[in-house]
Amino acid sequence: MDSARPSRTALRVAMRRAAHQLYDARPLVFEDPFSTRILGPHAAEVGRTPGLDPANKPRPFSVALRAFLVARSRYGEDLLAQAISNGITQYVILGAGLDTFALRNPHPHLRVFEVDHPATQAWKQDLLRETALPAPANLTFVPVDFERQSLSDQLLASGFDPTQPAFFSWLGVVPYLTLEAFRATLSFVAAQPSGSGLVFDYSQPRSALPFREKLAFDSLASRVQLAGESFQLFFTPQEVAAELSAFHNLEDLGSAELNDRYFTARSDKLRAMGNAGRILSAWV
Repeated sequence: MDSARPSRTALRVAMRRAAHQLYDARPLVFEDPFSTRILGPHAAEVGRTPGLDPANKPRPFSVALRAFLVARSRYGEDLLAQAISNGITQYVILGAGLDTFALRNPHPHLRVFEVDHPATQAWKQDLLRETALPAPANLTFVPVDFERQSLSDQLLASGFDPTQPAFFSWLGVVPYLTLEAFRATLSFVAAQPSGSGLVFDYSQPRSALPFREKLAFDSLASRVQLAGESFQLFFTPQEVAAELSAFHNLEDLGSAELNDRYFTARSDKLRAMGNAGRILSAWV
């Protein structure tokens, strides 16, 4: 991404979370009462953006993408709740974008570390001020350029305790990284105390997809490239499992598993589709 401007994909993801609150049938898969407010001046774009407002007759792929995004947020926070019940008191959100968990955090003892590119983080802090959403006392902003700075150094300088287990959320980041940056972050998480956990999503390579999904993949890849944030890292499930040999209790979910878990018996058409996007969790 352009080092001088915030992430456009972070905004698009936040807009889809807001669209879920505004347009999808109840019960919602992912409850986020701050999702629209944190958008500030961008909130008006939700209704004008093709594919978000059902009145604009969104394409099935657009609905499926929103389903995947809200499912990964729900899955990540379900695992966080599990980690907290097991005694974890540190939550690290890698590539936080406009994530609102810190505003919704019901656990006073849980320290939240939001890690993101400096430009994106400054933009988020501006939006918090503009929308009168005060940053909670147990939230720490950690600016990191994943390709050029050490995650470990930046976290430690921000008060992260490496002697205590932590849960790491790494959603919407991996496809934009180099393999070297991916492995460096993975090694850092693997070195955390026993009981630490990790959730991230990844994309299968274009070559692994059927024809129609290749077309949808090409469309999405073109849009993120125009935003200056190109896809560059892909894995098959077998390849990503090999990268996580230092972890245990891996769970790797595709569309079928996500639909069974989060989208059964809905009155709308919200559901995940295809084989490209997958969500994985693992434990130290």
